[in-house]
Amino acid sequence: MSLLDLDLTKVTYFDLNNEINIPKDGQIQLQKDQEALAAFMKENVEPNLKKFDSVADKYQWLIDNAFLDATVVHKYDMAFIEKLYDFLDEQDFQFQSFMAAFKFYNQYAQKTNDKAYYVESYTDRVAFNALFYANGDEKLAMDLANEMIHQRYQPATPSFLNAGRARRGELVSCFVLQSSDDMNSIGRIINSALQLSKLGGGVGINLSNLREAGAPVMGIANSAGGIVPVMKLLEDSFTFSSQVGARQGAGVVYLNIFHPDLMTFMATKKENADEKVRVKTLSLGLIVPDKYYDLIEKNEPMALFSPVDVEREYGVPFNYVDITAEYDNMLKNDKITKKMVSARAVEEEISKLQQESGYPYVVNIDTVNRANPVAGKVVSSNLCSEILQVQTPSTIDDEQEYSTLGEDISCNLGSINIVNMMKTPDFAGSVEAMIRALSFVSDQSNLNVVPSIENGNQKNHAVGLGAMGLAAFFAQNQMMYGDEESLDFTKTFFMTLNYYSLMASMHIAMDRKETFKDFDKSAYADGTYFEKYLDQDWGPTTAKVQELFKGLPVPGPAEWAELKAQVMEHGLYNAYRHAVAPTGSISYVNNTTASLLPIVNRIEERQEGMIGKVYYPAPGLSNETLPYYVSAYDTNMKKVVDIYAAAQPHVDQGMSLTFFLRSTIPAGLYDWKDGRTEKMTTRDLSKLRNYAFKQGIKSLYYVRTYTDDNQEAGINECESCSI
Repeated sequence: MSLLDLDLTKVTYFDLNNEINIPKDGQIQLQKDQEALAAFMKENVEPNLKKFDSVADKYQWLIDNAFLDATVVHKYDMAFIEKLYDFLDEQDFQFQSFMAAFKFYNQYAQKTNDKAYYVESYTDRVAFNALFYANGDEKLAMDLANEMIHQRYQPATPSFLNAGRARRGELVSCFVLQSSDDMNSIGRIINSALQLSKLGGGVGINLSNLREAGAPVMGIANSAGGIVPVMKLLEDSFTFSSQVGARQGAGVVYLNIFHPDLMTFMATKKENADEKVRVKTLSLGLIVPDKYYDLIEKNEPMALFSPVDVEREYGVPFNYVDITAEYDNMLKNDKITKKMVSARAVEEEISKLQQESGYPYVVNIDTVNRANPVAGKVVSSNLCSEILQVQTPSTIDDEQEYSTLGEDISCNLGSINIVNMMKTPDFAGSVEAMIRALSFVSDQSNLNVVPSIENGNQKNHAVGLGAMGLAAFFAQNQMMYGDEESLDFTKTFFMTLNYYSLMASMHIAMDRKETFKDFDKSAYADGTYFEKYLDQDWGPTTAKVQELFKGLPVPGPAEWAELKAQVMEHGLYNAYRHAVAPTGSISYVNNTTASLLPIVNRIEERQEGMIGKVYYPAPGLSNETLPYYVSAYDTNMKKVVDIYAAAQPHVDQGMSLTFFLRSTIPAGLYDWKDGRTEKMTTRDLSKLRNYAFKQGIKSLYYVRTYTDDNQEAGINECESCSI
C-alpha cells in the first residue's frame, strides 16, 4: 500500500473529523478530534512512512536520493546525530489535533518523487531544522531541537519547510524595496520584484518618490504616467514569477497619503474600476504621517504635494521628508505643486475601500519612527505590515548599475508558541536559541540578485521573532481577551521576551566581535532605549498574572540597568529582533491560535482542496474554556487594539493587526453605535483606525468583514509572508 493507493472513501479519519461539527446530547463531540488524529496516523501516516534500519541508513538514503543536503549533515559526526535522535525520541512527540498532523504531512513532510511515501516524520523535520540552523554547533543543535520538539519555537514556513533539504527554496520570508523617481530605478524595481518573487516571500515596494500623473518630465507638461502604470507592471511581474511553480509571487505597493495620486491609487482596488487601472492581486498600503490625523480631526483641507518638487526643494527623496514637521512650510512654498482635497473625504474613501476589499493597510509612519531605536528613517513596510526597518535610497545609472548602493530589507521570521513557552524551564536559554537560529538564516542568505537587499541584510542582520497562541493562552487560563489580566500578561510577556532577546543579540555580538552597522549611533549605544525600563517596573501587577509568571525570570529595573551597561559596552548583533507576523498553517501544526488575535470560530471549518471540509476545534476547547473563546467578529476591536498596544512598546518593529467586523454589528458591542444603524459604516472603521493611532499602534493589516450571507470579505491573506 502507498499514498497513491489510498482510497479516501474507505479511510475513517475524515468522517470522524466531520462528527466534531455534529452535536450529540447538546455537546460538541470534541473527543472525535483525537479519534480522527489516531485514525489518520494509523491509516495514512504509519503505513506510508518509509522505514529504515537505523538513523545512519536513513540519512545516507536521504542524501543519495537528493532529499537531504549532505553539506548540512557532514558538519556533524553520525554519533551526535544518533544522540540527537535518541533525545527527540525520548520526548515522545505527539500531535495535539487532527488538523496539526494533517497539515504537517500534507504541506511540510517530504515525499518520494512519485508522491507514494513520506520520507520524513515531524521528528525528522525538527532534526533537519536543528542541524541546519546550528551550523555544526552540537550544543545549539540540541537546544534548537529541544525548543522545536516541545513546540516552543516555530520557524516560519519558508524556513521550516526548506531547512536541510537538498532541493530547497530560500528561507527568507519577505522583502522591502523603494523606488526613486527615474526610469532606471523603476526598471530595477521591476527586475527586483521578479527576482525576489522567484526566491520566495512577499515583496513590499514603496512608490511614494515617483512623480504624480500629469507632472512635467524634462519640461514637457502632462508627461508623467504616475503610480498606476507602474503598479500594473509590478502586478504582472508578480503573476509571472511563480516561485518555480510553488506559489504565485505576491506584493504590496505603499504610497504616502500626501501623494497627489492618492485617490487613483485607491481606486485601483474598487470592484467597478476599469480593467486598465484595476489591480486584482496586488495589495495596497498607505504611509500615514501624524499630520493627516490632525487634519481630519480639525476638518481642514489637505494638500497633496508633488514628490519631484519636494525633492528639489529639500534635497532628499519625498520618503525622507518629515511631512508632519514641514507641512505648513510646504503649503506656503509656491515652488511645490500641490492639489487640495478634503481630509475627511479621504478618510471616508479609505473606509469605503476597506469595507469593499479589506485594503489599504495603514502604516502610522511617525509613530514608527518615534519608537525606532536605529539611526535612520523607516519609510515603508512589507506584505504583512509588520516589518519596519530603516532603509537608505539607491541611485541607478544608465547601465542599470548602482552608482549609490542603498540598503533595503529582507527579513526571516519565526514565532514563539506562547502557551508552551510559558512552560519552558529556561526562558533565557529558549530565546537565545531562537535568536541564534534566526541570525543564521540572515547570515547564510544569498540575496545578491538584488544588491540593495543583500547590502541591507549584511549590515543589519535583522530578524523577526514573533509570537502566536495568545488567545489560546488566555482561554486556557480563563482570562477574557482584552481584560485587565490579559493586558497585564501581554505587557509582561513581551517585556520579558524583549529583555532576553537583547541579551541573546549581545551574546552573538560578543562571540563574533561584530555589531550591526551604526550601532554606535543607535538608542541602544547611548542608553536612551533603556530609560523606559529603568523608570518603572513592567512586571505583573495582577495576582493571577503574578502567579502565572511565578518561577519565570521576569526582569525588573535593576536587571534592565545591568543589561543597559552590558549592551552599551558590547553592542548588539541584530539591528531588529522582533516582528509579529500573521501565522497561517503553522499555527495548526502547533495546535494554537493565530498570532495575537482572537479566534474566528470555536469550531473552525476549512475547505482543504479536493478533500472537502475539515473541522478544527479551538486549542484546549472544553466546557471550562468555552466562555473565554469569543469570535473575533463578536469582539470589540478596541480590545484587540489594546492587546497590541500592550505589546507594542516591547516590539522594535510592528505587528500584523487585523480588524474583524460584521456587516451587521451585534448590539452593545460599540458604544458609538447606540441609537444609530446596526449596519457597519465607514464611521466605524474611521473610529477604530483613529483609536489605534491614539493607542500607539504602528500598523494595521487587513479589514475582514463577515457579511449577512455568512461570507468573509477581504480575506485574500498573504501566504508568502505568513508564518
